[in-house]
Amino acid sequence: MSTLDPTSLDVPAIQALLAAGATAVDVTQAYLDRIDAVDGGLGAYLHVAGEAALARAAEVDAARAAGGELGPLAGLPVALKDVFVTEGVPTTSGSRILEGWRPPYDATVAARLKAAGTVVLGKTNMDEFAMGSSTENSAYRPTRNPWDPDRIPGGSSGGSSAAVAGGLAPWALGTDTGGSIRQPAAMTGLVGHKPTYGGVSRYGLIAFSSSLDQAGPMARTVLDAAVLHEAIGGYDPRDSTSIDAPVPVLVKATGEGARGELAGLRVGVVRELGGDGHTDGYDAGVLDRVRETVELLAGMGAEVREVSCPAFDLALPAYYLIAPSEASSNLARFEGMRFGLRVGDDGSHSLEEVMSLTREQGFGPEVKRRIVLGTYALSAGYYDAYYGQAQKVRSLITRDFTAAFDDVDVLVSPTSPTVAWPIGARVDDPLAMYAADLCTLPASLAGLPAISVPCGLSEGLPVGFQVMAPALADDRCYRVAAAVEAALDAARGARFLDQLTDRTGAPA
Repeated sequence: MSTLDPTSLDVPAIQALLAAGATAVDVTQAYLDRIDAVDGGLGAYLHVAGEAALARAAEVDAARAAGGELGPLAGLPVALKDVFVTEGVPTTSGSRILEGWRPPYDATVAARLKAAGTVVLGKTNMDEFAMGSSTENSAYRPTRNPWDPDRIPGGSSGGSSAAVAGGLAPWALGTDTGGSIRQPAAMTGLVGHKPTYGGVSRYGLIAFSSSLDQAGPMARTVLDAAVLHEAIGGYDPRDSTSIDAPVPVLVKATGEGARGELAGLRVGVVRELGGDGHTDGYDAGVLDRVRETVELLAGMGAEVREVSCPAFDLALPAYYLIAPSEASSNLARFEGMRFGLRVGDDGSHSLEEVMSLTREQGFGPEVKRRIVLGTYALSAGYYDAYYGQAQKVRSLITRDFTAAFDDVDVLVSPTSPTVAWPIGARVDDPLAMYAADLCTLPASLAGLPAISVPCGLSEGLPVGFQVMAPALADDRCYRVAAAVEAALDAARGARFLDQLTDRTGAPA
């Protein structure tokens, strides 16, 4: 039993404890104790690697005691979304069809984190094959929001968001196909970044939509997210979509932002994402917090102007043709023959029957819905009318971004139109569920970097502020997010001092 309180620790605080003599075993045990105490009601993890984590932490401690060379993140615990292949650790992608599978290799991001000295706490819950916005589509159990256990934590990376927000991990990795890092980060008051497509390796990431999937960090602070991003980013020859370019200097950018160095930065407020005439479906409190945050940026010297991107209105239908089409191809490999679940293999069924029975029992309803939708969109006679048209819309969205970035340096919007909704409220309404991604889909379709940073509360629940930048300009996202974070922290401190003065009649 550890005496450390993980709910109060960010990454620099843990590093300071380790530098002051705390052991990696103590730190790891603190998080394992927290998981044991609260995850039964939260559902953040699908697999907790307690023994392996403590053994890894002991190795770090032994190396430190011997004066050995340690990785830059040595002894820091981390949680991984269960979509990352992890050697010897159960990896299901939230689906029954992969139940019991223990991969023989590591995804590149997992390997890089291990090489940096991190301690993997376990695998976090998720919507099955990353198909969902609430983590209610997990084949195992729903995840609950630490801010209000009766509400969803966002999705599909809801297990990772709940783990970090609930103090069950200092930071975590998620994946973002149409918003699955940014939206749950917004719902749980975290920072979540979707890197430029190709900026982080997809090798070993169980594919949903290959032209959209990206791994990225989820953390309590912008600095923590930048540190984690730098650790996992960079070229990987095993990923054919990986960009052969240096990792952007992100930690330095957060320092510039935290100092409020935004003079001359051109900020575009996207009209189609919650602007005038485009507020249907948006919470008033969300729009108020975003408007206030834009005013903060202007107060730091940013030049703010409204920008119109008309094709963004078509992002939702385009995405829900492109992503399911790619999923219908990617998920064809799960047939019950090579790994995972196998149903009907008793000698009385043909090969085709075994595959059919396995898929019937192994895939959940949302996955089946998207496979059918994608297969239909790719079928003869409909390809050009649906998938082909959706790709044309994707090109129009990219053109809108290009035109906008000729005029501004970053674009901003709400991350999600609403705060977290009650569990079960949208389960029977797929279109309402899909609408949660209205603001995040354009950057995903264009392959651009985008970050969500907390910008206050509405109805007592977190609101996210989204910053989008051109390809490979991830550092701009971090710079602006860090400025927002610092300004809001300063504003909260000033309000506290004002309240204290009001109560005591004297300055604090």
